[in-house]
Amino acid sequence: MGYVLSRDTFASLISDLSQNYRIFAPVRKKGAGRFTDVDVVMYDNVSNAEAIELEAKSDYSSKEFITPLSETLFYFTENEVKESDIDNRPILVFGRSCDIHSLKRLDQIYLDNGLAKDPFYKRRRDLVKYVLIGCSHSFENCFCVSMESNKCDDGYVFSVDLADGNVYSDVPDPAFDSYFAKYSKDKRDVVPKYVTENEVKVSVTDSVPHSIISHTLWDEYTTRCINCGRCNYVCPTCTCYTMQDVFYTDNGKVGERRRVGASCMVDGYTDVAGGGQYRRKNGERMRFKVLHKISDFKKRFGYQMCVGCGRCDDICPEYISFSNIINKVSQASKEAE
Repeated sequence: MGYVLSRDTFASLISDLSQNYRIFAPVRKKGAGRFTDVDVVMYDNVSNAEAIELEAKSDYSSKEFITPLSETLFYFTENEVKESDIDNRPILVFGRSCDIHSLKRLDQIYLDNGLAKDPFYKRRRDLVKYVLIGCSHSFENCFCVSMESNKCDDGYVFSVDLADGNVYSDVPDPAFDSYFAKYSKDKRDVVPKYVTENEVKVSVTDSVPHSIISHTLWDEYTTRCINCGRCNYVCPTCTCYTMQDVFYTDNGKVGERRRVGASCMVDGYTDVAGGGQYRRKNGERMRFKVLHKISDFKKRFGYQMCVGCGRCDDICPEYISFSNIINKVSQASKEAE
């Protein structure tokens, strides 16, 4: 069952929800892009509906709350260790279908990838409920249809679609039915919008031969890629991190341990003791990232890691297209066979 609200009543609904939930949603930051006249859409805490950007695709993914770029895990002294405190209020995260699908990938890595669940991830993950932003059209560089993440059948508490000056919401979670009933008497069946075709299409091969590792297609990225790591930081499914110990005293016995986001594309990621480095060339790093997204992850867990949001293509300063690389790998695999 769903509801239809005016923009004003939707604003009242969000204001009401903000009394019980923290709301994390895409926000348009004026002039905060690469140049002073370029905007950027990124996630931030909001308390009113006017601040939520519902029409443009966000430049950054919604994972930034669940896996912060930098997070203090615990504090330590010579005699004790104290886990860091977090705000335990429940949170609503607004995201598109690809973002909700990406959550399955994050859960797989942090919660179901070994004998123990990551407690620092889980304590944040348990607080999160997703709000689905419907997609009435495909955005630039999206290839979610090819990756089967264009439609979301579950995993959200309510949806939001803008049409005819109103807000249409599917509300599958009964806990939120009372909120909507308070602001709308127009109850009807609502189906969240989703795209059925992207301008960008990819063909993901089911089998990547071993010869692809030494294929010449990677040489192009040794010269083109500048190993900035932006593609990793905006990706909703990248999960790599490193640890940093920050010491408050010279003796190194008082301080904090932080988990900090890492990137397989930047210098230092594969450095090991003795000065060794496994992937020195940027083409080798690109190969590792691409094959992990479209082959290695699926071999282990049975589904693709990439959700086709296209944010890596959007943000790359060298205009490297991840979707093009996927198609190149598929073509080279066919030729090898």
